[in-house]
Amino acid sequence: MTDYRRLRVALLGAGAVGSQVASLLLRHADELADRAGARLELAGIAVRDVGAKRDVDLPRELFTTDAESLIVGSDIVIELMGGIEPARAYLLHAINSGADIVTANKALLATHGPEIFDAADQVGAEVYYEAAAAGAIPIIRPLRDSLAGDRVQRIMGIVNGTTNYILDRMDTEGAEFADVLADAQRLGYAEADPTADVEGYDAAQKAAILASLAFHTTVPLDAVHREGITSIDKSMMDAARHAGYVIKLLAVCERLVEASGESISVRVYPALVDRKHPLASVHGANNAVFVQAEAAGNLMFYGAGAGGVQTASAVLGDVVSAARRHIAGGVGVGESTLANLPIVPIGRVTTRYQITLEVDDQPGVLATVAGTLSDGRVSIATVEQTVVSDGNGEPGVARLVIGTHKAVEQDLSDTVARLAASGVVERVVSVLRVEGD
Repeated sequence: MTDYRRLRVALLGAGAVGSQVASLLLRHADELADRAGARLELAGIAVRDVGAKRDVDLPRELFTTDAESLIVGSDIVIELMGGIEPARAYLLHAINSGADIVTANKALLATHGPEIFDAADQVGAEVYYEAAAAGAIPIIRPLRDSLAGDRVQRIMGIVNGTTNYILDRMDTEGAEFADVLADAQRLGYAEADPTADVEGYDAAQKAAILASLAFHTTVPLDAVHREGITSIDKSMMDAARHAGYVIKLLAVCERLVEASGESISVRVYPALVDRKHPLASVHGANNAVFVQAEAAGNLMFYGAGAGGVQTASAVLGDVVSAARRHIAGGVGVGESTLANLPIVPIGRVTTRYQITLEVDDQPGVLATVAGTLSDGRVSIATVEQTVVSDGNGEPGVARLVIGTHKAVEQDLSDTVARLAASGVVERVVSVLRVEGD
């Protein structure tokens, strides 16, 4: 056996991912040493409760509640606790103690990323976070390294497995949102409080991370436009299917070229995706990230977006990279956020839309709706009308499904508001953006 240099690895957190990381570090120690060029010695695992039940059977003597003492003297610190504090304080302590850090903490990086990266730059440490954006999918390194010489134009990602599972079953089975959410909770895909997933918070955090890397610009979380999927119902799914689309919760990060110069838009919302587009075929709890680059063209990254052992794979890849850097020596490679492109509000975005209205089933209504859209600089591409009976066999209301050409979001929003206030529209059923053209 090769006599490798030993590197002390501290693990913070032993949940579904942390326990798998610890198990793999112990079981594959020799193989990982050959790959890293150093023996990765698991110095300890910091947890809140040493006696808590774990997913994996691990040596009890590794556990401690004293995270700060464990961090001191460690070469690599893996943070898998989640949340903001004390994770933020521990990572800063690790950096200032001379360690490289590996984290899957998307919430922390989306809110305090610049602080963490700046602290690492000050001491020549490096931050690894492949597991923070899309689970097991390798997307951080491609954006940070492989495409560093290219110009990323656009990213569209399905980056939340829970919402994709829900929307996929609603599409393929005709199920209702509440029923599928209950199943997702029972199967462990969704938390007891699913707000972070179904309201788009989780996806927004990941979008901020991806956009920061892709456009070399610090993207604060509050600059990400966010909408969830709780308003999506069976009728919207049926209309999407009939028009040749599927509804997906997308994280969209886009470079915009305007007369005033370049800017970026970062947004999360449910959108219509053409069934011929690669993202339309992402089923179940899987994730996928579709990247459009100026020179490289279209790139697709697909795989498990969550899961203990799957995410542990990405974490261990970072650990091996950190170990190799320690052996090679030198300072860490800092984050490239020098472009500082302005981030525009959602109202400046241009895309296509599908507007569904319930209107009075009277002559002249369609002409009034078309005129209002035209006055608002929104051009109609398609119209489909269905008459809904009032229950007595007489026509009641008509449902209009209107597809538009590309329009500016603010123009569209103002026009829909005027339609809602008009005398002919009974209800604005939905407004969905169309992405992936």
